[in-house]
Amino acid sequence: MHNNEFKYQRKDLPSSISKIGMTLLVVGIVLGVAAFFVDHTRAVYNYLIAFTFMISIGVGALFLISLEYIVGADWSVPIRRVVEFFAAIIPLLALLVIPLLLNVGELFHWSHADAVAEDKFLTGKAPYLNVTFFIIRVFVLIGLWSLFYFFFIRNSKKQDTTKDQKLTTINIRLSAIFIPVFAITLTIAAVDWLMSIEPHWFSTIIGVYFFAGTVIAALAAVTLATVLLKENGYLHPAMTNDHLYSLGALLFAFVNFWGYIAFSQYMLIWYADLPEETFWFMQKWEGSWAIFSIGLIIIKFLVPYIVLVSQPAKMDPKKLKFISVWLLFAHLYDLFWFVMPEMEELSGGYSFSWIDLVFPIAAVGLIILVFNMKAKKDNLIPIGDPKLQRGLDFHL
Repeated sequence: MHNNEFKYQRKDLPSSISKIGMTLLVVGIVLGVAAFFVDHTRAVYNYLIAFTFMISIGVGALFLISLEYIVGADWSVPIRRVVEFFAAIIPLLALLVIPLLLNVGELFHWSHADAVAEDKFLTGKAPYLNVTFFIIRVFVLIGLWSLFYFFFIRNSKKQDTTKDQKLTTINIRLSAIFIPVFAITLTIAAVDWLMSIEPHWFSTIIGVYFFAGTVIAALAAVTLATVLLKENGYLHPAMTNDHLYSLGALLFAFVNFWGYIAFSQYMLIWYADLPEETFWFMQKWEGSWAIFSIGLIIIKFLVPYIVLVSQPAKMDPKKLKFISVWLLFAHLYDLFWFVMPEMEELSGGYSFSWIDLVFPIAAVGLIILVFNMKAKKDNLIPIGDPKLQRGLDFHL
């Protein structure tokens, strides 16, 4: 272990990283504020897309951390700190959600008492879909995610100095608790932020669908950062391209899993042919949304499948960087496809607006800044983890 510490030389990331992040964030915020004045409704819907994207990166990263602990993985230990840095987005969600809570009436039809009174479906869902309970759920979910994040990261960082193996055992036990909590809370988030935009629609698979996209986005972010850090000498020198293979394999697996779940959701609704379910997909085939629907299949499944299907591609740094950026875009595209047709002005077809670009720009800038801030304070590898040497010795 001490030999690993000697070989690993901690270096600060280039100052240009912070400048890029700050530039993107400031540009995104300025244009975002302007967007709320130019077209308030469209800005709110786009902000929702950016917010759910941030949930995917932060909470998805926390899931990957817990997954490593609970399955006892070795190969991922040298890059776990990279995952932890992305999970640092979670505490910020409590602040980022405020603009959405101030515009609940703009997003959700069920938040209007007169609409609920005239609609038997909304009346039946009112015990769950009401503003007070909704806000409570939002902060309970963020609170739970933040609590687990705090304990996972505290134990991991503490181990850098104490080398106490009991901290790994504690995190394994925490992971066993977190996994079911994650499944429940992410499903609730998917129902609340995505499915309830159209409260008349039903889907029993929405939680799994959002889970698949969330893990893809988090894995893509981690893979991109890992490859870039490795290429520029910021990670342990003992790491080889073999360490990248499992990231590529996981990306390929979850691309296939997302494709399976997306098809299953469509097939089950098509087969049952229930009006309260089919109208949602029919809406996605109106006007230019049909092109978006076909594009989703190509962008989020076919292209990454073709790129990652061979074994060499799963450990090729250039291909991994390309497909990571591609999949991050694909997840944003998926969320856009999911949310924007519910906006009344766009229900019959899509029309481009610069507003559709500004909030993702701000989100990327914020993610870069958070990552850079954590990298300045902490080691980029968990030097006190008892499994670090086994992780560094990993070979195919």
